[in-house]
Amino acid sequence: MSQSIIQNTIDDLDALRSKSPLVHNITNYVVMNNTANALLAIGASPIMAHAIEEVEEMVTICSATVINIGTLSELWIQSMEKAATKAVSIGKPLILDPVGAGASNLRNMAIRRILGAGSPTIIRGNASEILSTLNSSGKTKGVDATDSSDSAVDSGKSLSKVTGGVVVISGATDYILSGTDKAQVRNGDPLMTKVTGLGCTASAICGAFAAVQANQFRAATSAMAVMGIAGEMAKTKTSAPGSFQVAFIDALYEISADTIKQRLNGE
Repeated sequence: MSQSIIQNTIDDLDALRSKSPLVHNITNYVVMNNTANALLAIGASPIMAHAIEEVEEMVTICSATVINIGTLSELWIQSMEKAATKAVSIGKPLILDPVGAGASNLRNMAIRRILGAGSPTIIRGNASEILSTLNSSGKTKGVDATDSSDSAVDSGKSLSKVTGGVVVISGATDYILSGTDKAQVRNGDPLMTKVTGLGCTASAICGAFAAVQANQFRAATSAMAVMGIAGEMAKTKTSAPGSFQVAFIDALYEISADTIKQRLNGE
């Protein structure tokens, strides 16, 4: 276990809570409420706005923008393109969650258009989504992963080279990749896969940390560490998915430096 990851996570969480950054989310209908509550619990301030008439203003006033393609329409894709272009043009962190990549031509086309509009500073997805984002051999079952995070590491590295940004592969082990840099976080609990939208929450939390930590590789690593630890904390309170969702939000609010020191398993 790397002591530097522990201290970085503690320092980045302190910065997040002291600065309470505004995080702009263009996200899907399924997770809007949960994502907003997770951001509030960790100490950030969420804005959930997808109207094409206002996305550029929202990108400008917020400290980071998170684009999640979970529920799509042509107008939403145009909003995402516009937001991505604006974020890159003014140097704001841009996080992409390619939900269900590879499941349909619409999703693959949307990813191509968003990447064409602006290279994300962080892309976070499960193994199948990362594989498919790189037009590799990954297959999706809806938005669930059918590949292990280990199997996507090489593709993640290639995707990082293509975009010039950080790639996060969520799984039993979370991999954070940027050029030749690689970090691993082995926290979390299998019950997290039984609650819809926790991957979307991870992307939003990446946005919150990216808003306060200029090193996007470090920001993504801290975000995934906090996500995994919060999952473990929630499991100590419940063993059922409905109450787990509530316990997870509470854990984000309650997580402390001591908890990070005791629980973080990464390198």
